[in-house]
Amino acid sequence: MTIKQTAGRDQLGDFAPAFAHFNDDVLFGENWNDTAIDLKTRCLITVVALMAQGITDSSMAHHLENAKNHGVSKEEIAAVVTHVAFYAGWPKAWAVFRLAKDIWQDD
Repeated sequence: MTIKQTAGRDQLGDFAPAFAHFNDDVLFGENWNDTAIDLKTRCLITVVALMAQGITDSSMAHHLENAKNHGVSKEEIAAVVTHVAFYAGWPKAWAVFRLAKDIWQDD
């Protein structure tokens, strides 16, 4: 599956065209489509990286949705967030769980 991103151009194309290019073509184009890591694993790595930084805004919600859409189960996300809590911080895990609980509510 190829990831095609246009959010950079859609939201910042007129204001910051270089940033939009790097976002859409490099980060989500080249990096996310590198086949050395499967998409499910890449999604989990991204969630962990954002959690470790304490980023629990809409970008975390987007990446949690992305993880779910690429096959990450409720049990898997719960286990990953719990594991990372010991390294990244308990409050960060609570924040991620609040988002994940809504995303996986129907599972």
